[in-house]
Order: sequence, then structure tokens, then C-alpha cells
Amino acid sequence: MTAAPALSGIIAYPVTPFSPDTGELDLPALRRLTGDLVDAGSHAVAPLGSTGESAYLRDDEWDAVCGTVLDSVAGRVPTLVGVSHWSTDTTVRRARTAARRGATAIMVLAQTYWKLTGTELERHFAAVAAATDLPVMLYNNPGTSGTDLPPETVAALARRIPNLTMVKESSGDVRRFREILERSEGALSVYNGSNPVALDAFRAGAAGWCTAAPCLLPRWALALHGAATGGMEERADALLAEQLPFLRFIVRHGLPRSIKAGLELQGRPAGPPRRPLLPLPDAEREELRSLLRHLRDHPLLPAAAPAA
Repeated sequence: MTAAPALSGIIAYPVTPFSPDTGELDLPALRRLTGDLVDAGSHAVAPLGSTGESAYLRDDEWDAVCGTVLDSVAGRVPTLVGVSHWSTDTTVRRARTAARRGATAIMVLAQTYWKLTGTELERHFAAVAAATDLPVMLYNNPGTSGTDLPPETVAALARRIPNLTMVKESSGDVRRFREILERSEGALSVYNGSNPVALDAFRAGAAGWCTAAPCLLPRWALALHGAATGGMEERADALLAEQLPFLRFIVRHGLPRSIKAGLELQGRPAGPPRRPLLPLPDAEREELRSLLRHLRDHPLLPAAAPAA
């Protein structure tokens, strides 16, 4: 019998806020954003992915973000901490830190400079997985990492690494979701990391959608999940069609830039992205404003009732 996945549903990725004056971490803003994601109904929270600009953080900053998010979530929903780094030693240290702070699971990307051999990749993933007892999500994102892990490779790795039980597939190739499930004989849970194919992924058997969209539009992401898993096919199609321009926009212009611009437009500033990233240009910012306004006022998903 296949065990229930450690994570499912809408797995929300927070940005990492920085002070616009000093460029340093803004931990109070991170606590507020994390609280917003949980209060909005996200099924899990996943700090320190590419949305969280993990690659641009010092070790002490990474530790502070990890601790702040996990403390803010306080066990209310599961947590998935991205532990990726160029080196195996640092990735292992981050995995142990996440486990010590109470993470539900960890996620590891093949973050490389030199192109790694198959043996090097396997030893890296195995070392990280062996560092804790936590479930491990393998993250395949060839667009950012430069390394593609096809379904046959993912399934082979899972057979040799016992606590590698999940894979986040971000290539955008919908066929891979079903192929991973078939090749692993259901032992791997599959998660979508490509926003535009969210609905196709659920229909192909994905257990969850890993996305930064809930930072700005949590109710739309949750509604799509509910319709997709509740058999409401026409409503799911309509929900995706309406939010697809927004989902494509945030991917096309970069998640840290887009999400931080959107938060500022909503009166919930998280500061600028960290250089070399620059804030979203004015023209794109106005396009984002229009997209958010369209979805905020859309009759398909009426505005939430004000709190009593």
C-alpha cells in the first residue's frame, strides 16, 4: 500500500523580504508574509527556494530565514525547506539545520557550476538524504540548474535512496508526471513546479502544486486545487484560464521581482530583490497591477467577505 504523501495541495513559496534602506533581512516582514500564507489556507509553506532568493543569502541569513519561517508556521501546516547549495557539505549542514528547527521535509536541487556526472549527482543526493530522517523532495528544474533529471533517473535514484519520496518536476513537460508515477510504481509522490501546467499536473496525478502565486492570490490557487481534485472539470478549466496570464507573467519576469512588486502594490511591501536582481520595471509593474485588479474583481471568484 502506498503511504500518504508528507505534503499535498497548495505548497506556498514565500519571498525573502529585504530592507529597502539597508538591503538586510526584514524578518518582521517575513513573519507577516508567512502568517498570511498560513491564514489564507495554504496547505504547506516552503521557504528558501528560488522564489526566496536562497542562492543570494549568506549562511547566517539562510539560518535566520529558516528559523523565522518555521517558528512562524509553528506546526500549523507542513513545511518544506529548500536546502540546496553548490557544495554537498553546505547542503548537508542546511538539511540538519532544517531538521533541528522542525521542518516536515527538505527539498534539494542539483545546483551546479561544473556539470556533474551521474555518480556525483547520486552521491550528492544520497549524502543529503542520509543527513536526516526527513522525507526528501528531489527538485528537477533544468531551466535554472542546467541539469535535467528525466523520469528514469529520478525513479532509479528513489530506489537507491530510501527517504527520497517526492519529486518536484519543473521542466513543464506534463508527460513526466505520469511517467514518474509509473516508473516508481507509486513510491514517489510528484509535485508540479511549473505554474502554467498546474491543472494538467493535477489531472496527471500530481499530489501538489509548488507555487509562489499564493503570496498574491491565495484564493485563486486554492480554488483551482479544489476544483481540480473535486471533479469540477469545467470550473477548473475556467479558473485556470482566468489566472493563466498572471501565472505566465510572474514566471516570465522572475518570481522574486514579480512577487515583490505585487506585494508592494497590495500594500504589503517585502523590499527589493537582492542584486544582481533589480525591481520590476515600471511598465511591467503596471501590467501586473492590471492583472491583479482583474482577478481581484472577477465574478468567478467573488471577493472574500470582510472579517466580522
